[in-house]
Amino acid sequence: MPRLNLPPGPKGLLLLGHLPQVNRDPIGFFSQCARDYGDIICWRFGPFPAYLVNHPNLVEEVMVIQYRNFVKSSVYRRGLRVLGNGLLTSEGKFWQRQRRLEQPAFHQERITGYAQLMVAYTNRLLEHWQDGSVRDIHQEMMSLTLEIVAKTLLDVDIANDVTGIQTALEAVMKFNDHLSNQYLIPPWLPTPSNLRYQRATELLDAIVYPIIDQRKTSGKDTGDLLSMLLQARDETDGAQMTNQQLRDEVMTLMLAGHETTANALTWLWFLVSGHPEVEAKLQEELKTVLNGRSPTIADLHQLRYTEQVVMESMRLYPPVWGMSRLALQDSVLGGYDIKAGTTVFVSQWISHRDPRFFAQPEVFNPDRWADNLLKRLPAFAYFPFGGGPRLCIGKAFAMMEAILLVAAIAQQFRLTLQPDFPVELQPSLTLRPKHGMKMLLTRR
Repeated sequence: MPRLNLPPGPKGLLLLGHLPQVNRDPIGFFSQCARDYGDIICWRFGPFPAYLVNHPNLVEEVMVIQYRNFVKSSVYRRGLRVLGNGLLTSEGKFWQRQRRLEQPAFHQERITGYAQLMVAYTNRLLEHWQDGSVRDIHQEMMSLTLEIVAKTLLDVDIANDVTGIQTALEAVMKFNDHLSNQYLIPPWLPTPSNLRYQRATELLDAIVYPIIDQRKTSGKDTGDLLSMLLQARDETDGAQMTNQQLRDEVMTLMLAGHETTANALTWLWFLVSGHPEVEAKLQEELKTVLNGRSPTIADLHQLRYTEQVVMESMRLYPPVWGMSRLALQDSVLGGYDIKAGTTVFVSQWISHRDPRFFAQPEVFNPDRWADNLLKRLPAFAYFPFGGGPRLCIGKAFAMMEAILLVAAIAQQFRLTLQPDFPVELQPSLTLRPKHGMKMLLTRR
């Protein structure tokens, strides 16, 4: 058997490889690897070799050029098994069919109609905020974005179910805090983490299935995604989606449609709180464009600096900090051999802080985006929404939502991080603050 041409990388333990370091601090481990070994690194997932690629050209190779050979890895299939075979986890022809069925719900003309609801739900939240009070802004953003996605895409008001849903989703994310849970522990093994995951799935099913049943019973077409899915027919045999398929897509929307946006907003408030010059410039724009009124879809093209603040926040604290793919066949990447079955990681956290593409990469500077920087960057130097055929279907929805929510909240309240509050990364499937984000609310 010919010897594989492997890239450089750190030495690991005989059986565990680098799992202890990855479990303890995945962002720190991968960042150190990138500094020490360059653009493509070989490390070990237990006894199995795995790769980390850091250069935009190599990321593009995985995400676009060879995308058919690199599929979602078992990290997603095990860690997100609560989503079943939904759009985020499915592959091949089934994924293509589901993507085609769901795409109309995210067309530009349709999502512009969601803007008013987004702002209305935000104003409803702000009515409960009091001057001088302290709130966990991460929890607030989670609740708000969950209610928005449920109303806009499923036409249900889940205000009474928010706490239960969030508790269940929290259990799912905690399971994914450790890669050993995803890779080494079979889902059927009755470990405490697996049992918590199962209870979370059952709780979510108890909420989602009644939504589907109620809509089927009413036969009402509200023009939302769920209505489209209920009416969809397979092109080949005319079959409709089963309740299980509908459930998987609804569950996927509830998780993916709010989790990443909530995280992006949480880190944004954290960054703005520590940079008064950014806050002042943001306020200047909001006063000029809005002059105290609620933002609308028509204001988006004028809220340029607000958009730059959102983009810069997602650069430093990408809601999805890393992704993995599994090689289906033997191939070559960056001049090195990739065996079938090898896991390949890419990391937005590392790419977004690469000094080759971002001047003073650790500095929060929204102005860096003012002169069409995005168009001058390599395609995968900045990719908070992924890329290629698997580009996030809700990208335009999420950007519109983030800009509108920032404008609506920032013009009414200043959010200030509590002194000495411990801000610590919790890199699960998404990038959460481990202890939440306690902030003082000051009405403007």
